[in-house]
Order: sequence, then structure tokens, then C-alpha cells
Amino acid sequence: MIPKGLEKQFNILDFSLSSLWRRKLKNLGIMLVFALVIFLLGSFQMLTGALSNSAESVLENTPEITIQKMSAGRQEAIPLAYKEKLRSLYGIRAIIPRVWGYYFDGSNLANYTIMALESDSMPSGNKLNLTLSYGHFPKITEPGTAVLGRSVHNILGLGKRRIFSLFKPDLSLKSFKMVGLFDQGTDLLTNDLIIMNLADARELFAIPETMVTDLCVYVANPVEIETIAKKIAALLPDTRVLTKSQIQKTYQVVFSWRSGFASICLLTALIAFAILAWDKASGLSPDERREIGILKILGWETADILAVRFWESTLVSTFAFIIGCTAAYIHVAFFDASLLKPVMIGWSVIHPSFKLLPSVTLADLMLIFSFSVMPYLGATVIPAWRCSTVPPDSAIR
Repeated sequence: MIPKGLEKQFNILDFSLSSLWRRKLKNLGIMLVFALVIFLLGSFQMLTGALSNSAESVLENTPEITIQKMSAGRQEAIPLAYKEKLRSLYGIRAIIPRVWGYYFDGSNLANYTIMALESDSMPSGNKLNLTLSYGHFPKITEPGTAVLGRSVHNILGLGKRRIFSLFKPDLSLKSFKMVGLFDQGTDLLTNDLIIMNLADARELFAIPETMVTDLCVYVANPVEIETIAKKIAALLPDTRVLTKSQIQKTYQVVFSWRSGFASICLLTALIAFAILAWDKASGLSPDERREIGILKILGWETADILAVRFWESTLVSTFAFIIGCTAAYIHVAFFDASLLKPVMIGWSVIHPSFKLLPSVTLADLMLIFSFSVMPYLGATVIPAWRCSTVPPDSAIR
């Protein structure tokens, strides 16, 4: 047998549903606007998680320590002789020189990131080929070869061709043969990337043979990364020493900061919506006043009328929350957050197009719920108490 109090609430819920249906156009409009606010807030939250997870998975193969030479707060080329200074440090597996920089393609009006390293000398360097949809990384014995990111491949318009050319500083052309293409799953970091040999990159950027852009250090024991990084910083005081964890934290902070800034902007829209809901709940239409008066004459108490308003607000906000979160998931999962992604990843001539897997946790849903549904309930239920105290005789006149 259903308890009397629970049965009463079921009856009030049934009346609330019928009341919502009688004013279906008004409630539908409120629900859709509310769902839109939740959709934007949820999309930013899910997009932040998806970008953070993608960056973390892609950065797994980055070197444990990166050494860059600094001068007047700016990075400059580092001498290869610095490798010899690090030989005395115990615990270093390998030191891999790297050349990288940004190349502007005047023919296609696009910026590329060019990187060169000795993949054959890297620990687990053979695993780098797993990031490719086909082909292999350029070998030391294969000059004039390159691996392309997907956007670079499309902008160059290679199609089934494998040969392309880039201008050197003296405006002469240097030809390359594409020997590999990055997989779509790495597009977050490789979409605008071209990998080539050290000699080819030096020639393209006019860098002397004794210089490189930075040094990648691989450590034997992961526990000693921070200790070795401090020793390198002390041994080479004119350099900046970056660890893998610092680079990962940088991505996390950048995505979180941009998401937080955008969410704060969205909160203004949410506050405006809450004020509108408060105004609508505080001001009763003649029909609503007449309905409250009739209910009171029939014996309804103020608490019962307040419960009706509570159930109405709960139903509207719940459906809006479900619709908004579902739309946000679809937006991120199937449309790659096309409306919001430029805000999160910035802009360039090459717009990265990569597949995102939404990150949805209970904590994220509770955060969205707290910032959206709770203010709405407060903005509608609290004024409902004043509305429910309308005298019956004045309401039915």
C-alpha cells in the first residue's frame, strides 16, 4: 500500500504535469532557452576534458627532459657541444638533438611546424611508427624524406603523389619525398607537422651543423627525472630545462584557463536567465492568480501550492538538463565541438581538425547541474512562496 504522504506527492506531480501542459508553449520556450545555456556550459566542460585527455595520450612519447638555450628571455639555437657537458651525469639514457621551427608556405599561405630528430637513436624509437597511418619515420640514411601531418598533406594537395618542394632561405627549391602520414588520432599535435632529417631541416632553416634547436634527454629511471633536471639546470645555467610533467601541466592549465574564462562568460547568460525566471515566477498572470484562488477555496494549503511550483520547476529544469547535456555530448563527439573548438585551441592558417572523445564524469555533471539547475530552482521556488499566499477572494475577482 502506498503511504499517504507519497500518494499526495504523486497527485501533486500529476497536477503539475497537467499545469505544464496547459501552458505548454510558454514552458517549452523556457525549457529550450535553459537547455541552450546548459548545452554551451556542458560543451565547454566536455571539450576541456577531451582536449586534456588527447594531449595527455599524445604526449606519452615525448622526452622526459627538454633542454633549450635562453638569451634575454628568448630561445635560441643550442650548441651540440652541450651534449658533452652532460656525459658526466649518471642516469641519462640518451641525448637526442632536435631541430624544429615554423615555416611559412607563401604558395598556400599556411604555416607548418617542421621538426627533425634522429629517430633511430631514440629509446623505443621504433614505436614512433605507431603514430603513422602508414609509412615510417625518416632514417639517417634517407635524405630528402619527410612525414606529413594530415592538414599539411591536404594543403599541399598531394593526393596520391609523394613528391613536394619547399623554398630555402636563398629562395631555391628543395624537394622532399613523403614516406609516411600521421594517423588521425594524433592530429592534436601533428596536424600541421612535417618530420624530416636533421641535415634537411638545417638546410631549410639555414642553421649551422654545430647547432640545434634543443636537446631531448631520456632518463633511465623515471623517479629521477626531477633530480636530473635540477642537475642539468645547475650545469647549464644559460638553459631552460623542461620536464614532461611540466609540459603536460601546461596543456592542462591552458585548456582549463580558456574553459574557465568561457564558462564565466556563460555564467552571465545564466544569471540573466535566472533573473528572467525570478521575474516570471514573481509576477502572476490573471489566469494563474485565479487558479491559485480556486485551489485555496477547494482546501489546498500554501505548502501544496508551493509543492506544485517546485515540481513544475524541477520537471522543466530536469528535461532542460538532459536535453542540454545530450546535445553537448553529440556536439563534441560527432561534430568535434565545431562551435567552440576555435576558442579552446586558438586559430591559425591551418585549423586543426581532430577527433574528440568527450570526457564525461559524475563530477562534471554535478558541476553543470550546480551551476545551472540549482540557480533556476532557487529563482522559481523562492518567489513561488509569495505567489502562493495570494488571498482567495482577491484572486478570483
